[in-house]
Amino acid sequence: MSKDEIFVKLREILVSVFELEESEVTPEALLADDLDLDSIDAIDLVVKMKEFTPEGKPAVDASIFKEVKTVQDVVDALASVWA
Repeated sequence: MSKDEIFVKLREILVSVFELEESEVTPEALLADDLDLDSIDAIDLVVKMKEFTPEGKPAVDASIFKEVKTVQDVVDALASVWA
């Protein structure tokens, strides 16, 4: 799964689950400050992203969200897990 594909899936989840506007979900958007997501939301996001884990790749581990600050950080972290 490419970074672009990951971003699209991530944006879809953020819009549908967290009721964000699509225009708010940019690579530069800060998860906490811009999108108002907290640690509980991060867990919900991990659960949703597990549904999109490519076959044969490791499932998303919540620990990757300890260091992320932006949407792009999440995309990069997922891409490295699924590489």
